[in-house]
Amino acid sequence: MGLMDNLKAKLAPAKDKVSDFAQQHGDKVQHGLDKAAKVVDEKTKHKYSDKIQTGTGKAKGAVDRLAHKEGPAAGGGTATPPETPPPAS
Repeated sequence: MGLMDNLKAKLAPAKDKVSDFAQQHGDKVQHGLDKAAKVVDEKTKHKYSDKIQTGTGKAKGAVDRLAHKEGPAAGGGTATPPETPPPAS
């Protein structure tokens, strides 16, 4: 068993807890992200608005992925690999 396998095995319970939290309180987390982004944007006098919005969007996407742990986008591995490799040219 490699180092990554050991880490994944030890972190699996924590990931499950975070996922459950995101499912139960996702709306509160997203509201908090919006509120924090607004405060930071005001403190920086809107100088970094585009970067703040980008970061907030990515954080919300991460919360969504954690809350919906089933499916290929969440790393569920349900996507099937191609049956044959593409032809070499």
